[in-house]
Amino acid sequence: MKDTLLKAGALAAAGAALAGCAQKPEPQRPNVVFILADDLGWGDLGCYGQQLIDTPNIDALARAGMRFTQCYAGTTVSAPSRSCLLTGTHSGHTAIRGNKPVKGREPGITEGQQELPAGTRTIFHDFREAGYRTGAFGKWGLGYITTEGNPYKQGVDEFFGYNCQTLAHSYYPDHLWENDTKILLEDNVPEIPYGQGTYSADLIHQKSLEFMEKAVADGKNFFMWVPTTIPHAELIVPEDGILAKYREKFPDETPWAGQDQGHPRFRIGGYCSVAEPHATFAAMVERLDKYVGEIVAKLKELGVYENTIILFASDNGPHLEGGADPDFFDSNGPWRGYKRDLYEGGIRVPMIIQWPGHVAPGGQTDFVCSFWDMMPTFRTVLDRKAAVADLDGISLLPLLEGRKGQKAHDFLYFEFAERNGQAARIGPWKLIRVGIETPADHYELYNLDEDPGEEHDLAAEHPDKVEELKKVMVREHVPNHLFPLFKGE
Repeated sequence: MKDTLLKAGALAAAGAALAGCAQKPEPQRPNVVFILADDLGWGDLGCYGQQLIDTPNIDALARAGMRFTQCYAGTTVSAPSRSCLLTGTHSGHTAIRGNKPVKGREPGITEGQQELPAGTRTIFHDFREAGYRTGAFGKWGLGYITTEGNPYKQGVDEFFGYNCQTLAHSYYPDHLWENDTKILLEDNVPEIPYGQGTYSADLIHQKSLEFMEKAVADGKNFFMWVPTTIPHAELIVPEDGILAKYREKFPDETPWAGQDQGHPRFRIGGYCSVAEPHATFAAMVERLDKYVGEIVAKLKELGVYENTIILFASDNGPHLEGGADPDFFDSNGPWRGYKRDLYEGGIRVPMIIQWPGHVAPGGQTDFVCSFWDMMPTFRTVLDRKAAVADLDGISLLPLLEGRKGQKAHDFLYFEFAERNGQAARIGPWKLIRVGIETPADHYELYNLDEDPGEEHDLAAEHPDKVEELKKVMVREHVPNHLFPLFKGE
């Protein structure tokens, strides 16, 4: 009888142990914070070689995580680059191919860009369906509030910022949007001198901190996208110690004359005048760095820092507008070109990924990746067995975790309909087609390993490579009648 009881007890204990193993909880899913700068150049950060602007908090992210040296934006301007990022598609497939405004859709509505169409699958949908709370704070530019491009219809639970990227040229706008509600900024009115009201980037940043607080208080994982407007023109920043520091550092400034109060484009796409362009630009970049530091501090305060992936990148290369002077700051680093170019300076961007316990600190990689890799990467973070074959991108999860089996791109493809350009890369070889169907239509070929500055066109010397990369351009361009690259599309 005693033996029977002992055997029964042993079996019960074994059963309980097996049950415990079967019920072992899944690894805790991480929160994700993705900060996307606007028109920040590859060389505008200290960790990428910047000598004149202080970016200690972003540099700290790089030391704590992985710094990418061959990351490419979706393309060379804002809306299509973000469309690539949010949908996992390259610019020959993505729905939005340019910064096309849409006006007159409704009486009295003059804001908004061409919208993401109904049925689009975004990063936000993946996170929302996984039980995350999703938020976007900054510049949207992918469809007006009443269209299918409304952030909520694209998977965003909470949005605060600019719906229209043209109106986002003003840092002292008369309104912003909270979901589908227009928020009037009552101190940003003509009666108050421009620059003395509410600085939009500060307000949007505060809303992003509140979003994290509410999500954690509710026990929710969160995905927060912060497509900040900084340092896109116009160049303006509140008077504070940061601006004073750079004013002292750059004492001999040449003012830039813009479109001020009374001008037809004031607050609706024009850029205000700026007395100290260099000091102001530098102060804007450091202000963004300050926001990054405050986001990190908030994550630590909320007790979720160790379980949060933090990403930082820029949507395209440095801009030349509103008094900006990228050559003064060496904003494009060693690369040729700027925003709106398909040379490296227009599309190669900084990217940093930090993930405590997964990404080894202090890492640097020359792995070639792109914005359309973000959606498959996040999808496999949520579910390591998730299917990503429907996307143009590849998951970077093995690379991030230092594991074997990281798949590489066979090619990269870019297009920019508004300037009739294409580019394709295979290994070190990059082909650019400029001025499509114009008298200036031509191809240029570069070997980026031997000529990273794209100074020596090798098209005449390597016709076989030209033809190989031309095939990529033909194959990967899917016509889009809203953004025609060729006549007749």
